[in-house]
Amino acid sequence: MDIKTASALHRLRLISVPEALSFPALLIFGSLLSRISDIDYLMMPLGILHGILFTIYAVFLLDVWNKAKWPLRKVALFFLLALLPFGGLYGDRLLKRDEAASVLAARAREAARA
Repeated sequence: MDIKTASALHRLRLISVPEALSFPALLIFGSLLSRISDIDYLMMPLGILHGILFTIYAVFLLDVWNKAKWPLRKVALFFLLALLPFGGLYGDRLLKRDEAASVLAARAREAARA
């Protein structure tokens, strides 16, 4: 794996956790609190924050798709995970596993060269 692909995967991992947590925060603190109480001032900032994080996640996912040459099925899985509350946490786990496997493969290639 080259450095551009590794950095694209790392950026996707970095944004997946905040994006995964912003959606439940919007649902709980934004929607639920505005319905059961007079606290409705959280809906707009949480909605904007979640929208920005989701857009960044989608752009980073497209970047990974381009650089890592992922199949469409894998890209669709990560996009669907972004639509689920806490789905990005599972996506982060999958990315961490792929990252560890690629590091082991790179070390094995270096050992074979030596």
